[in-house]
Amino acid sequence: MNRLIRLIAVCLGSLILWTSPLQAQERSAVRAGFELPANSGKKILIFRPRISVGSQSTGGMFEPNAEWTDRAKLNMQSSLAELQQRLGNQVVEAPEAYGDDALAVQEHMSLFAAVSEAVIQYQFFVGNRLPTKKRDNREGVFDWSLGSTVASLPGAAEADYGLFIFTKDAYGSTGRKILQVMALLGPGLAVQSGEHIGYAGLVDLKTGNLLWLNADGAMGGDVREPDGAQKRIRQLLEDFPGSDIKAE
Repeated sequence: MNRLIRLIAVCLGSLILWTSPLQAQERSAVRAGFELPANSGKKILIFRPRISVGSQSTGGMFEPNAEWTDRAKLNMQSSLAELQQRLGNQVVEAPEAYGDDALAVQEHMSLFAAVSEAVIQYQFFVGNRLPTKKRDNREGVFDWSLGSTVASLPGAAEADYGLFIFTKDAYGSTGRKILQVMALLGPGLAVQSGEHIGYAGLVDLKTGNLLWLNADGAMGGDVREPDGAQKRIRQLLEDFPGSDIKAE
């Protein structure tokens, strides 16, 4: 039994080493020429964050957990309310949306998540970088957009920029963790247990251009707990243009 425990420990250690290159990728970028100094007179519209929390099944499927999600929403919205005072410019919350307006907000939040994932895969991660996103000219080619339809979102006409926040947490189930170990003991494959992604982006509400992005596929902080949610929001807003929130 002791030998088996030691073997499992070695396998888990190998998994950590195997995944470390993915966690070393770049996390943030700013559109070339964009600057937002503190107290600039610009207005930032914060859309209600998209927050999803659940478990990861043995087969890797995301299984939503309403209780965890509700708890995370309360924790993260409270943490965001505290930190938004440090963003350096006037911040207002987007008005409550209903009907078609609510659908439009959700569609743009989904679009933001998709664009952020594309940035991670094809620009931040060196191994997958597209020819036009190479490191030697990265600052000049951070050219991503949600499209000009953001101008029609509720509250957009009265603001300059929109802040989009998206997080998704899937905690590995017992079955998934067992599969992770067995995959290493057997064929030597690395199976991911758990997923903790977060994206925060500043968007020009006139053009839809993505001006600043902080995106990470392996974030810290258990959002189900107040301290963890605070850590997550802080990570998402690190080095936000004009703010005093710096990386720790």
